[in-house]
Amino acid sequence: MQESEYHQKVEDVLLIIEEALDVCPVDIDYESASSILTLTFINGSKIIINKQPPLLQIWVATKYNGHHFNFQDGVWIDERTGAEFWSFIDEAASKQAEQPVVLSAGAK
Repeated sequence: MQESEYHQKVEDVLLIIEEALDVCPVDIDYESASSILTLTFINGSKIIINKQPPLLQIWVATKYNGHHFNFQDGVWIDERTGAEFWSFIDEAASKQAEQPVVLSAGAK
């Protein structure tokens, strides 16, 4: 993948998440700066999503652990667990919000 394509794909992911948060019934604050998206939950926990251009990855840090996603066959896949990004982010956000959260709706 070309670096310009990588940047566009990651920006698309971040925008989909921001748009989902704008209409999400669960109160999740977010801040976007320098290709880093920080989600802050009512309980004070955070999820941080950021670009890693040298590796062409998306990195996600949750309350529980960190994940590195590679773009494979049209989807972002966690290199350690094999989880698909959108399933992972919905599950991680739901766990930290302590209620169901869907951030993937715009990606489908």
